[in-house]
Amino acid sequence: MSKASDAVETVETVAIRFAGDSGDGMQLTGTQFTQTSALAGNDLATFPDFPAEIRAPAGSLAGVSGFQLNFSSREVFTHGDAPDVLVAMNPAALRVNLPDLKPGGILIANTQAFSDKNLERAGYSENPLEDGSLSAYKVYPVDITTMTLNAIADVGLNQRAAVRSKNFFALGLVYWLFNRDLAHTERWIEAKFRAKTPEVADANLHALRAGYNYGETAELFDHSYMVRKASIPAGRYRNITGNEALGLGMLAAAELSGLELFLGSYPITPASDILHFLSKQKHLGVKTFQAEDEIAAVAAAVGAAFAGGLALTTTSGPGIALKGEAMGLAMMLELPLIVVNVQRGGPSTGLPTKTEQSDLLQALFGRNGECPMPVVAAMSPGDCFETAIEAVRIAVRHMVPVVLLSDGYLANGAEPWRVPEMSALEPIPVEFHTQVEGFQPYNRDENLARPWAVPGTPGLEHRVGGLEKQDGTGNVSYDPANHEHMIHVRQAKVDKVADFIPPTQVFGAQEGDVLVLGWGGTYGALHAGVSKLVDEGAAVGQVHLRHLNPFPKDLGDIMRRFRKVLVPELNLGQLAMLLRARYLIDVVSHTKVQGKPFKESEIVQAVRALLEGTR
Repeated sequence: MSKASDAVETVETVAIRFAGDSGDGMQLTGTQFTQTSALAGNDLATFPDFPAEIRAPAGSLAGVSGFQLNFSSREVFTHGDAPDVLVAMNPAALRVNLPDLKPGGILIANTQAFSDKNLERAGYSENPLEDGSLSAYKVYPVDITTMTLNAIADVGLNQRAAVRSKNFFALGLVYWLFNRDLAHTERWIEAKFRAKTPEVADANLHALRAGYNYGETAELFDHSYMVRKASIPAGRYRNITGNEALGLGMLAAAELSGLELFLGSYPITPASDILHFLSKQKHLGVKTFQAEDEIAAVAAAVGAAFAGGLALTTTSGPGIALKGEAMGLAMMLELPLIVVNVQRGGPSTGLPTKTEQSDLLQALFGRNGECPMPVVAAMSPGDCFETAIEAVRIAVRHMVPVVLLSDGYLANGAEPWRVPEMSALEPIPVEFHTQVEGFQPYNRDENLARPWAVPGTPGLEHRVGGLEKQDGTGNVSYDPANHEHMIHVRQAKVDKVADFIPPTQVFGAQEGDVLVLGWGGTYGALHAGVSKLVDEGAAVGQVHLRHLNPFPKDLGDIMRRFRKVLVPELNLGQLAMLLRARYLIDVVSHTKVQGKPFKESEIVQAVRALLEGTR
């Protein structure tokens, strides 16, 4: 007769959250489980959630770091509303994350960390593993720390260094619980540590295998679980974060346009990984410049655009505040420039490691004078690739700086991404002006774009600067009528972008009771919620905007086909305000500003409330 632990239950979807101190390696643990699940063929989405402090006090609530992964045999749109499994490495991790654990969910707790001192730091008067307060969950106390130390006792590390391997013991245990293969993580450990610190490689490998073997032999669990492969279109896939996808999108845009990519940037959370990624691509002709501040970074990018390069600058909200004047200069010079804002909680320093959508009005209006810019927003980690290419296409076609909005949820979150063939991507035509006869720097084509004349081209010498330009000649002009004319021309140039926006796609009902209208990183929760309601037969549709300035030409007509329009945003209603002003439709604003993304259930609840009202 087989052991009870030999039984395997097939489940469709599982959400796991790893949580512990910021030094416990929870991000690494979650990333390894993510990559292994992707290799197993699951669809997935992740949500890394970590503190802003570099090293918060050990055992404190403020120092808790978490990583949630939702993996499935069907299509996944979010990281999951609530985890089915919580791995809590200490009492603080338990206290912070327990409210999210599903009733009846699995709780794996590292018992060694539940000391009197750690319990007090987390605000517990009694040990929750012993007082019966966790009766609503399936609790599995595991002395992860002690068993890790025992497993690697012969490796030769001191205790402080040895304890750091406990995350791999926890990972191995969860690998067994969900029938995951150790091979990918074993290869990663060897590649990461073997050459420089072989004893650390041995310790991590021993801990990983010990955790797996403990699950196999301890008969702690009634059974293990299996999540089978998802049915996804054939192709070559990789696991990708939003920041990586955005960097790859800019590389692809450089190839499609024949331009050399230049990034002028200053490190800032959560945008820094784009700089890190592109700085490793020198072999592809990429030039990266880490400036001394945000102003120097964008000014260098403006110079690169003037010189005929594909100019990019990346930052978050506080950096956009500093870049504002140079962004206005790029608009006055009418040069193509991509300005990436990976949004985070604000204002000021705000919540550096948390997500938000509160920079939309800043993107549209955060510069002095009448300074319109096209604004586009990505909706998923993989979509950051497509949105980057679209931003470049707009910038060079209309000779205009473009703002690309991402956010912390997209930047750090990951999903399987189908790698496209370059031959399948539409080229981005770029033509530098070379004809001397009749040249004027502010002549315009059918898109109101001025010629891109690279400095050093004989006969095309011209002046540029931040003072108002005379239309055509580019000479400095203080003429009132010319100033107003140029204001209208620059606005008309941005408005012309709408001529190239494809028809808006409506998911679900094409008309009816409620339209859920969103933008940016809220897409997953909105789509999952609307899908659930559509399956129930509700007359609910969804539109998710990539182009936020200008809006698609057909947006107003679509909105008027529904009795109510719900606009969920991670701000206090910025898009809702713009829609009311533009279309005179009393949209319903649904907001959340907690540094956390929407849950699918929150969207379903909000729509159902509107459905009741329409009836």
